[in-house]
Amino acid sequence: MSKAMTKTALVAALAEAMGSDKKTANAALDAMSSVVTAEIVAGGAVTLPGLGKLSCRTRPARMVRNPATGEQIAKPADKAVKFTIAKALKDSVV
Repeated sequence: MSKAMTKTALVAALAEAMGSDKKTANAALDAMSSVVTAEIVAGGAVTLPGLGKLSCRTRPARMVRNPATGEQIAKPADKAVKFTIAKALKDSVV
């Protein structure tokens, strides 16, 4: 398994694909990240064509177990970001 692509490598690849400089690609990546974050925080969902869908879901309060002691603990309700993979991406990975 190969190493994960870093932000620097992603910016370089975006700059090459866009035919622009790294500064423009970095600004585009940062803008996309902030737009997606704002939409998820507001409770919406974002579809990234060909990649998948990001959404926020609410998890109910529940009882969990401390693995070190075996003690049951009440965990309050919280929110989690969910990513659903697009069929196109799923089919391209064999």
